[in-house]
Amino acid sequence: MTRALLSLVLFTAAASAQPKKAPNATANPPSSQRKPPAQSGYSGLGAESVSPEVVAQFAPKPLDPKVSGRIQSMLDVRGAGGGILTSKGDRMVFNSRVTGTPQIWRQDGPMKWAVQLTGGEDRTAAVALTRDDKWIVVSRDVGGAENPGLYLMSIEGGPLELIQHAPKVQTSLAFVGEDGTSLYYKANDLKPDSYAIYRYDLATKKKELVFDQPGLWEVADHRGDTWLLVKNLGNTQQEVYQYEVGAKKLTPLLGQGEVEEYDVSFGAKPGQVLVRTNKPSDFQRLYALEAGKLTPISPEVKFDVESFGIDEARTRIYLSTNEAGYARLRVLDARTLKPLPLPKLPAADNLYVSGVSRNGRFAGMSYDAANLVPQNAVYDWQTRKLTTWRTATTPEIDTTKFAPVSLEYYPARDGTKIPMFVRRPASCPGPCPVIVEFHGGPEGQSTAGFSGYAQLFVDAGFVFVQPNVRGSTGYGKTWLHSDNGPKRLNVITDIEDVAKHIRATWGKDGKAPKIGVMGGSYGGYSSLMAMTYFAGAYDAGQANVGISNLTTFLMNTAPYRRILRISEYGDPVKEAEALKQLSPTTHIGKIKAPLLIIQGVNDPRVPVGEALQMYRELEKRKIPAGMILFGDEGHGASKRGNIVATIGHTIAFFEKHLK
Repeated sequence: MTRALLSLVLFTAAASAQPKKAPNATANPPSSQRKPPAQSGYSGLGAESVSPEVVAQFAPKPLDPKVSGRIQSMLDVRGAGGGILTSKGDRMVFNSRVTGTPQIWRQDGPMKWAVQLTGGEDRTAAVALTRDDKWIVVSRDVGGAENPGLYLMSIEGGPLELIQHAPKVQTSLAFVGEDGTSLYYKANDLKPDSYAIYRYDLATKKKELVFDQPGLWEVADHRGDTWLLVKNLGNTQQEVYQYEVGAKKLTPLLGQGEVEEYDVSFGAKPGQVLVRTNKPSDFQRLYALEAGKLTPISPEVKFDVESFGIDEARTRIYLSTNEAGYARLRVLDARTLKPLPLPKLPAADNLYVSGVSRNGRFAGMSYDAANLVPQNAVYDWQTRKLTTWRTATTPEIDTTKFAPVSLEYYPARDGTKIPMFVRRPASCPGPCPVIVEFHGGPEGQSTAGFSGYAQLFVDAGFVFVQPNVRGSTGYGKTWLHSDNGPKRLNVITDIEDVAKHIRATWGKDGKAPKIGVMGGSYGGYSSLMAMTYFAGAYDAGQANVGISNLTTFLMNTAPYRRILRISEYGDPVKEAEALKQLSPTTHIGKIKAPLLIIQGVNDPRVPVGEALQMYRELEKRKIPAGMILFGDEGHGASKRGNIVATIGHTIAFFEKHLK
């Protein structure tokens, strides 16, 4: 599977930031290696940076069984996702968290009983099949630390066979070799801020170093002895190279000396490269690169081609477009570039591809809506037949009664219209209390579609609001880059303006609603800014794995992430004052309302020290605050019990302070 198709299958929005031009390796080291001005605070990340006594002190308390019961019931609502199909289309390997932790399952035909292949408490996923469809390539992470290992497992089941899993090392599949005798993987085992690429021989079980130039490299696509290599310089700054493996020749193709985003794959024609980029336009489009010239394939419209992919047989191109937060799917003939008809599917908010067989014959089509639990069917391009492999499960819950989602807007103080998705309870005795959830990223996007998580808050009597403030993906690169570095000071006010709009317009009988704020990752940072920088705008807040100080965050986050995040948040040396002003801890003296902080101890992205330093400052000031630490989680909860605790304590917190 190509890198572009993998990103389309995972349906992840392209990460977005506008990094500065990458410095050369001269006597002046890059900002990621230079130390910012000395500050008080913590040092390090992960379990090594916090004592077991502190973790035990802030372990989650038991929930009321009635509360946890409602959440457990909602977690039993499961969509029918896609998976990895064999080339014959007779078997499917898929990932499911039905046991409470993501594990691998196999299904031997449509609507057949699924067989569980992996187990335990560690997040495990199938990432590919070998070319003979006999082996599953497995990724397994321990404790949410995001240092996964790579394994092989017989498709029939049995023990895992280790390829590589090392402490503090990320090992992930690059691709399965075309000759069927090998696979390639990348790992940061030589340098923590660089990925080397290895060949692993399936017969001899030996590895061979193939590529070790410094940088955050990944193989975007491969054709014979020729690779398309991408070097990530920022979340939305890439350089693209063609690499001849035998000759060890690296030829620049795109992005050198630029600050642009590229996603690439080989096309169907010899010498053709498919390119998704927003360099010539404000929005992401798909182009064909031939003889050094970019020729548009997708039309010039005011929405992004969010991701694309081409099957390994080079027969069809799949494009996922983002239309104001709604996913649409188009398929093109890879040679003629003409649109192909899609099978007839039920009306839905979102439609996207969820997997394509190696030979290109079978494609998984997934769809959902606010009150339509995710569904999936496999389309056979040869027979034109659409087949359902698994059905969604909704035990004891009628999802057709879920609140509809509406796309609405609020005015920023400079007049800009900011989009937001809103879900409302059927009725409230007074003005419904409101919870505003900011998405992560920051280059993420809240979208329409099914969300049992959002419905839990609606069922609890809250209006659930998800804004897409400036800096979100899906609205063009001008919008996307408007919050990069110090520019964030100009648009951070979008956080306060949504609260002002709600108080002014959503009242009832002359009474304004109470408003809470929450979010995870960058959304957690947004919540902390809402409660400090904009103190008084919200009546209560929850921050999950949120950044409390941009400088200490950049000093302590994992080395590979430091490189990518400086381009988004700012240079901790050159822009130290802006980072200080944009840090919640700087404004903690303003905070007026209760705050709940939730954090995974093993988080490699946002160190646990970010939560601890925020809580300790609140404690000094005797501000009502709570904190929950999960000793067995990383960047957000993945284990079922911890998910229940996160949601349950958050709802209970808002019920106490907003009702």
